[in-house]
Amino acid sequence: MYLARVIGRVVATTKDASLSGSKLLIITRLNELLEPQGQTLIAVDTVGAGKGETVIVTSGSASRFAGTLQQSVVDATIVGIVDTVETDGGVNDVRHP
Repeated sequence: MYLARVIGRVVATTKDASLSGSKLLIITRLNELLEPQGQTLIAVDTVGAGKGETVIVTSGSASRFAGTLQQSVVDATIVGIVDTVETDGGVNDVRHP
């Protein structure tokens, strides 16, 4: 799992049937300081995340265990919306910076 920020949304009227009804969000991976690492991905949202939110993402085969995605082509799934991040540098309230 890793941290990411939601930076947009993808609308695809034609897609694999296993993605039908899924909300697809564009995310950028973050480091421990919540700075973008440059990698941008598309992830299925299972928690109702929105643009600008910091989220927890699972990837690979584990991402299909979230929600009803067991038989899906999913490779990245948003499984949590982050409130705070605590590191050696202190606590960062990402919901209310």
